[in-house]
Amino acid sequence: QVKLVESGGGLVQAGGSLRLSCAASGLTFSTYAWGWFRQAPGKEREFVAAISRSGSNTYYGDSVKGRFTISKDNAKKTVYMQMNMLKPEDTAVYYCAAKYSVLSEYYHYPDQYNYWGQGTQVTVSS
Repeated sequence: QVKLVESGGGLVQAGGSLRLSCAASGLTFSTYAWGWFRQAPGKEREFVAAISRSGSNTYYGDSVKGRFTISKDNAKKTVYMQMNMLKPEDTAVYYCAAKYSVLSEYYHYPDQYNYWGQGTQVTVSS
């Protein structure tokens, strides 16, 4: 059974930092591409960042470019997202997602992903 568990969310002041983690089990971690998405109340799920199965390619949503960094550790079967210079508009539930991939590509549409975590809340106060 595939399980993705996010952690690291919380309450932070604007300008602060958080690092989200997504621990995976039940799948062959190195054969998946990964993504982070977020959803604020009353809004659609938004693409945040993606990383290819090799880790060599990354892609970011325009609103987080230069502030967020996605990475992964195959040995720990964990995906990370370092979030710096946080803004109140970054407040949302953040989800990690996994897509089986045979290519070194990244994916930024939610319906491309096979598995999802339950999400972790990030709240940025002004």
